[in-house]
Amino acid sequence: LRVRFEFKNTSSVMGFVDQRTFGGMQLDDLTIDKHQKSVPASVSHIALDPFDHDFDIKVAIEKLRRKNSEVKRALLDQTLVSGIGNIYADEALWLAKIHPRKAANRLSITQAEELLVSAKAVMQAAIEQGGTSFDQQYVQVNGQSGYFATELNVYGRAGEPCPRCARPVRREKFMNRSSHLCPNCQRAPKR
Repeated sequence: LRVRFEFKNTSSVMGFVDQRTFGGMQLDDLTIDKHQKSVPASVSHIALDPFDHDFDIKVAIEKLRRKNSEVKRALLDQTLVSGIGNIYADEALWLAKIHPRKAANRLSITQAEELLVSAKAVMQAAIEQGGTSFDQQYVQVNGQSGYFATELNVYGRAGEPCPRCARPVRREKFMNRSSHLCPNCQRAPKR
């Protein structure tokens, strides 16, 4: 419990529980974004997620293909598409058969679309399974574990066989994290 609110005119109590310690709280002015939605000013730069009614995949494809960085780094950029974290990026890249170090601006329109569709599919599957829990720090608000970890194809499976081709999954250093991929299904870009 990080913050507890008690309301004067009722016996109701509201708590801010942050089991993962990533959350924060601040008072902020509201602003109107380009979709005519009222959002806190401090987060108005964050892009829509693929489940938002106003999400435009064609715009996201264009933005992704203009990025002058590795495609995985671009996927993690929350100003491009929000909600894609390290685990779901690895899984989406595997589904789309794209190496995480491929330059985003070298993706074809078809590849970019397949990648974003794959990311949404991975996120939808994770939602249906209650998320991805590896330990007690990463559980649902009610304390239950999410079971998507049992559905992962490459993330956290270094050395295990790829579900598609049976070659060993590889773990590579990526920023301060890891990338998990199949070196056979996700061919490294030519230098």
